[in-house]
Order: sequence, then structure tokens, then C-alpha cells
Amino acid sequence: MSENTAATPPPPSDLPDTPRETEWLTLTYQPNAANLTVRATIVGMLIGGAMSLSNLYVFFKTGWSMGVTLTACILAFSAFQFLQAVRLVKKPLGVLENNALTTVASGAGFMTGGGNMAAFGALLMVTTMRPEPLPMIAWFALIAALGVFAAIPIKRQLINQEGLAFPTGTATAETISSIHAAASGAGASKASWLAGSAVFAAIVTWLRDAWHIIPGTFGLPVMLAGRQLAEWTISFKAEVVLLGGGALMSFRTGWSLLLGGVLTYAVLAPSLVERGIVTAVSYKAIVAWTLWPGAALLVAAGLTSFAIDYKSIARSFTGLTQIFNRGKVTDRGIAAVECPEWWFPAGFVILAPGVVFLMVWLFQIPLWAGLIAVPLAVVMGFVAARVTGETDVTPTKALGPVTQMIYGIITPGNLSGNIMSANVTGGIGLHAADLLTTLKTGWLLGAKPRHQVYAQLFGVVAGAIVVVPAFNLILPDPSVLGGETWPAPSCVVWAGVSKAFSDGIGALHPTSRTAIMVGLVLGVALALLEKFAPRRLRPLLPSPSGLGIAMVIPGSNCIAMFLGAAIAEAMRRFAPKLAEKTVVPVASGLIAGESLMGILIALLIVAGVIAA
Repeated sequence: MSENTAATPPPPSDLPDTPRETEWLTLTYQPNAANLTVRATIVGMLIGGAMSLSNLYVFFKTGWSMGVTLTACILAFSAFQFLQAVRLVKKPLGVLENNALTTVASGAGFMTGGGNMAAFGALLMVTTMRPEPLPMIAWFALIAALGVFAAIPIKRQLINQEGLAFPTGTATAETISSIHAAASGAGASKASWLAGSAVFAAIVTWLRDAWHIIPGTFGLPVMLAGRQLAEWTISFKAEVVLLGGGALMSFRTGWSLLLGGVLTYAVLAPSLVERGIVTAVSYKAIVAWTLWPGAALLVAAGLTSFAIDYKSIARSFTGLTQIFNRGKVTDRGIAAVECPEWWFPAGFVILAPGVVFLMVWLFQIPLWAGLIAVPLAVVMGFVAARVTGETDVTPTKALGPVTQMIYGIITPGNLSGNIMSANVTGGIGLHAADLLTTLKTGWLLGAKPRHQVYAQLFGVVAGAIVVVPAFNLILPDPSVLGGETWPAPSCVVWAGVSKAFSDGIGALHPTSRTAIMVGLVLGVALALLEKFAPRRLRPLLPSPSGLGIAMVIPGSNCIAMFLGAAIAEAMRRFAPKLAEKTVVPVASGLIAGESLMGILIALLIVAGVIAA
């Protein structure tokens, strides 16, 4: 289903549709099929809310927000199969209903991404500020909704005309088609694998965290620099969520995490302790130093990759100017199906004042600086959407630090403003890219674009309502962030970057400044090699994301995620048919089972039902 046609400028809306759009309207579009039904909306919000909880747990453990759409469409399919079996629903879930439901779930599930939880966690780590839940719910919902509206004017160009791949959106369309076409075969099988692995993970988590029958870590009786390996965080963790997360990432990222973990905790950390630069053998003491080269590597690689793709950036700005050159919108052909382009400026006019007001009120950002943030974020959102369509990676690691740098210059010393202005950029960029990814799925299946916009808005509201109270319940004490139980690597990086831009890197230890320079050079070099090295050599290059994240999470996490990636890669190579049927459902089940049970246990501990 992947499309890869030559780029052509979008026509004004008052001109005839392009041949691609005419073909789609004739052969693919299904105007009479059910899309966003009430039941799809409700179930999508429930699944999305659960997945936002799951992603919240995973994010603070690993630094990643896991993909939502593939898991959501399988969960939706299996849920309606069960409801039919017990006669609670009569009609099976339709293909386009599943697509709309998945769009709702994706909007909710990704409320942890785009810098939302990275910014919120970093804010609590570097300031004493803890905003009230209702304003923070409004904050996250408004930013995400702006991202939704930012996707509207570029949808026709990126998907209809240029046919950008949006790999996750394409894969989701194929998955929905296949499980519904084989309702009693492939779909049921994937649902069974997902459910079974989720139950297994939930049981393991209960035995480990509630009854304490299974130990959290398994150390090796090996000494390093006079200490047990486990003291250097090198051990095996009984956290299957890490195995699941590793299985969903590329093997290159997995082995890069292992390499980075070994270099950080078995080579660099003992040397730092021996030289007295790090004064204690603990995760927090080590990462207080290693976060600087790790953050520098991540930022440099992200910005370099971003800059290399100058053609994509240029096309984004070309598309931006074409938005304002369109003719009169007519109510015929593709224009009658797509979202009216006036929705974007209308949404901007309605939502932007709320975002600016909250920036001034909650984070003491000057009004003039707040007025700059939203249009800057929308422009960057256009760029993020194109990069996602071409690479399947939303460049929040680049967009966030760029915004932090800008606000470090124009509002020096304002830590909260520095962090939360970057949250605006990351949040708008992520949700614009997320909606376009699901719109790609809808384009391939023949769905109604307007229904998917409504679906995404329902989702972001559900996600914002769930994720803020959940954060406050499972992490009532922000001091645990950045520790071995809750490494929160993205929060550590955002906090570190904010401090550097606010206080200046001159305030750091000389060795930290040297490490930052090494990280910057390594990040630029790896990004350049990734782009220009011969294709056959690229899989042998370490991933800058893997190496950078390895420097801010425990070595045990690196080992566990590598094992998950290695098992998945071995299955893909030696049992590809079994891998296609099991890897994504089993990995998703392990993540969902442990994260949801972990959150339940945390709530029971807070309520005093079980002991910590």
C-alpha cells in the first residue's frame, strides 16, 4: 500500500482535483461506511486512556513513548470480537470504524510524547513549581489541539498529492485490513498473543512489586573496580516492559543501547570514580555527570539530521506559503470531503490565546515571548509533519532544544519558561504528525478525513484528562525522578539543557564541559555518517539515540532492552512468519500488562492497601 510518487504542488481548491484524488474518490473512498460512531469514540477513548497510562509508565522507565496505533487497532478488534461473543453488541466493528477508533486512541495515547511529560517532569526537577491539575490538563489539551489544526492545511499536499510514506500509518492500514479480512484467523491470533502476554506481564509485575516474591534485579557475582556489577547498575531486571520496548525498536538501536550502557557504566563510570570526579557509586551520582555528554550527543545528532534534510524543510515552507495562496473553496470533489482549510486559522484564533495566557499565568513567561511561541511552534509543526512523513521519526529531539535555545537567549534565567516553551513546540509538532499518520491510514482505507479530525480531538481531551492526575498519583514525590526506579531520561536531558541555556555551560565542572564537546562532535559525526555512509554499512553504525539515551538510563535497562531487540531480530531472521504474527502483539502485551499493573500497584500503595 506504500505510495511514493513525485512531488507536485497542490492545486488551488477552486481547480479540478488531481488525478490521484479523482482516483481515490472513485476507487477507494467509502462514503457510506461507518466511520466515527458513538461506540468507536467511547471505546477509543477507553483504549487511548489505558494506553496513555501505559505510555506514562514506559516513558519514565525508558525515555520512549511507544507506538499506539498498531496496538490499538488489534485491541479494538479483539474487544469487539469479545463483545459480540457475549452478545453485548450485534454488529462487528467495521474497518473504517476501527480506523476512527484507532485515531481516537492515538490522540490519547501520545499525550505523554512530544515533550509533554519530559517538560512536566523536568519542570518539577529544576523548580519548586507544581501547577494545579486542571490548568495542566488545559495546557496539554490546548497544545495537542493546536497540533491537530496545524495538520489540516498540509494534509492534501503531503498525503494526497505527494503520497509521503508515513510508514506507521501505512503499516496500520495493512494491519487493520488483514485482521478484519481474516476475522477468525490472523486477527484472532494476534489478539490472543497480545492478551496472553499482557496477562503474563501483569502476573510477573504483581509477584515482583506487590508480593515481592520475584526480585527486581538479578546481579552477577562479578566484581568491577572493587564493587559488585549491580552497584554499577549492570544487572538483569525482572521488568518485562523493557523487553517489550526493546522488541519494538530496531536491532540497531538495541545493540547501540547495550554498547552505550557498557561504555558508560563499565568503562567511563569506574574511571570517573577513580579520579574523584564522581564521588559515589550510584546511578544518580554517575548520571549527574554522564547526562551532559548524553544530552549533547542527542541534541547534536537531532539538529544535524534536521539540518541535513534541508530539502524537506524547504518544502515545508513552500507548502506553508501555498496555504495562503489558495483560491476559493468549493463544495465539490475532494474539497467536499477534506476538512475546510479555514478550520486551521479558526482553530488558531480560538486556541492560541488560551496557550499564551497559560504560558504567562503558569510559567511567568513574558507576554511578548508567549506571543512568539505559538506561531513559531506551528511553523515547526509543519516541518515536523513532513519529516515524519518521509522518515517516520518526529524530530522532537531537535525542535525542543531549538526552542530552549531561543528562549534561553530572549528570557535568560527563566527555567520554567525555557522548558514549557519547548513543550509548546514539541507538543504541536507531535500531534500534527500523529494526526497526519492516522490520516495516511484513512487515505489508504477510504475513510472520511473530517471524522478523523474529530476523532483526534476526542482523543487528546481523553488523554489530557487521564495523564495529569495519573502522573500526580504514581509520582507524588518528584525527587524520585532521575533515580534508578524512575530514570526519566528525557526529563533529565530536558532539565540539563534548560540549566545549560539558563546558567551557561561555564558554570559546569571542566570535565563536564569537555564531555559536552565530545558529545556534540560525536552526535554530528554519527548523524553525518548515518546520512552519507554507504547503505550496506549503515546498520553497522551505532544509533546516536541509542548511545545518548544509554548515558542517562541504568545499565540494567540497556541490557534488558537489548535482549528484547535481539530476540525480535532473531525471530524476524529465522522465523519471519511467526515474527509477523507475534512480535508486535507480544511486545505490546508485555508493555500494557506490566505498565497497567504497575500503575495499579502504585495506586494501591498510595491508598495504603499494600506495603511498598
